[in-house]
Amino acid sequence: MILYHGSEKIIDSPTFGKGNRHNDYGKGFYCTENEELAKEWACSDNKNGFANKYEFITGGLNVLNLNSEKYVLLNWLAVLAKNRTYWEKNSVSEMAKKYLADNFMIDISEYDVIIGYRADDSYFSFAQDFVSGAISYRQLRAAMMLGKLGEQIVLVGEKAFERIKYISSSPAEASVYYKKKKERDKTARKEYRMTKGEEITPNDLFIIDIIREGMKQDDERLR
Repeated sequence: MILYHGSEKIIDSPTFGKGNRHNDYGKGFYCTENEELAKEWACSDNKNGFANKYEFITGGLNVLNLNSEKYVLLNWLAVLAKNRTYWEKNSVSEMAKKYLADNFMIDISEYDVIIGYRADDSYFSFAQDFVSGAISYRQLRAAMMLGKLGEQIVLVGEKAFERIKYISSSPAEASVYYKKKKERDKTARKEYRMTKGEEITPNDLFIIDIIREGMKQDDERLR
């Protein structure tokens, strides 16, 4: 597959073990199949950057796809809650994070590649709202479709870094792509406010309901 990595600099040799351990899935090389999206990520701090292009061969790699039918959204959220540091501090949030860790956590150490949502700006705030009990599971699932953020493909295992080959880099102008990123985020938040304002139904599940009923990954209500 062809992957793109947005960065303020050209990266012609991705290195295993680099990166921020507090990113969505910890240390790794975060990519997308969408060049335009990579350019937005490259300009996240309103600085010019590059969309670095690579050829990536996945054959023989152990891939964790958190968006596959095997998993539910709470698996992704459990991994996110472990790695991202800032979460609202209240009793519901703390109880929720512990429940997610105990019941939905996946050991990602055995995988070479992770595929899943990117908790960018607005999307992380949506996750926080669910964990704190402000929105239902249905509203969270709907929110993750807003703004068309797309998936990220993250190289986390040493073996994966042996399969990626640099091709080229194309410039990303902050004057264009920072604006696009902010507009995407603004659109997602606007649509989210509408979703959040929808009437709650008797069947809506909040995190406290999930905890109280002891729901596990195989519960059909989570699909």
